[in-house]
Amino acid sequence: MTEPAKRSVLFDPLEIGKMTIPGRIIKTATTETMSTADGFVTDELVAFYERYAEAGTPLIITGNFYTQRSGRVYNRMPGADDDNKIAGMKRMADIAHRQGSKICAQLSHAGRQVFQPAAADDPVSASAVSDKFSGIKPREMRIEEIRSFVDGFARAAERCQRAGFDAIQIHAAQGYLLSQFLTPYTNRRRDAYGGSFDNRLRILLELLRAVRERVGEGFPILIKLNGDDALPLRKGLKTQTLVEIARVLEDHGLDAVEISVGHYESGFPTIRGNFNRFFNTLLDEGVGQEYPRSKQLGMRLSKGILAAVSNRLWPHSEGFNLAYAEQFKRALHIPVICVGGFSGPEAMAEAIDTGQCDAVSIARAMIADPYLVRHLRKQEPGPQCRFCSACLAHIGTRPLDCSHPEVSAERALMLERERKLCPANAA
Repeated sequence: MTEPAKRSVLFDPLEIGKMTIPGRIIKTATTETMSTADGFVTDELVAFYERYAEAGTPLIITGNFYTQRSGRVYNRMPGADDDNKIAGMKRMADIAHRQGSKICAQLSHAGRQVFQPAAADDPVSASAVSDKFSGIKPREMRIEEIRSFVDGFARAAERCQRAGFDAIQIHAAQGYLLSQFLTPYTNRRRDAYGGSFDNRLRILLELLRAVRERVGEGFPILIKLNGDDALPLRKGLKTQTLVEIARVLEDHGLDAVEISVGHYESGFPTIRGNFNRFFNTLLDEGVGQEYPRSKQLGMRLSKGILAAVSNRLWPHSEGFNLAYAEQFKRALHIPVICVGGFSGPEAMAEAIDTGQCDAVSIARAMIADPYLVRHLRKQEPGPQCRFCSACLAHIGTRPLDCSHPEVSAERALMLERERKLCPANAA
């Protein structure tokens, strides 16, 4: 059977800085909840990534590694905050390289977007602006803490390089700490790190320079940025400003940008889908168990309404960030990667063929089918994500896995077949 012409572009090579990846399908970062309580890599985490490597995924972007313990989002989140983490991180890099995949470590600090008890007792942000989603009220970071953060981030990037990772990604999207500095709504400082565009960008430029000094000119540095902050009635960033941020970063040596959307406080534009199962899972199995009782009760009484409203406001569509990504693509010379609900080869290929982005990145469809890239290459069927997002509702409380009953059952049968075909690689 002849492969359709539109699908061939998915396996064209792509250059990101001095790194060449053998295709345009990327596994985006997901929170795995598989490290030890102290942030060390486990056998479970290595096995999780081994499947993506076995599938021939061109580039695997890991779930976020914290660069400082105060920046953890959830429990069982891996860290890159100390040299004693390097040996475990090397196991992840080695397992990817053994199968021919490239692997990129995402580095982050959550800032105000933390959930107790994973968070430190003293959450920080650009300014002391409460997060309406989590209820956390941070304090404003002091200047010396900003300098320590930048240095710690750069040291974490160097550890990733020493561990054998092929690249690192700076998480400056989705309302994490760097996003909090960029956004006027969350950055109300009156010093050199707040106010004007240049001041709000200052921490990110200092961080990029510090990372580059640590890893050298040849090591690829990617970034995850919002295409829109999706903060109506608040001073969030719009696409034009975010594109300008990316242009400045490109001028300072950035190698690629991945486009996402929103803050936690935005609701669910980041994970558009069907929310009929999401809130039950969040409250019964996820971080909702840690909410104050009054908030839990309110959500349980209104979960039907919450699901209906979410379904209306944030329905699933393939490539729902492409309108943003296309504007970055027109303004930049570096590769633009788009995340956002991709699952089928036609939509992926069209996004690239029409010049809306250079590559697509995938989360939920690869949670449902970690062998997705292999199945696309061979034109074989695999488990199809239903975008119920229940998998994301229990991050931080149990290991990441498909939570849709029918899809999960199909996935289990597929993994059992893989185990029988190659028992040495069984998880």
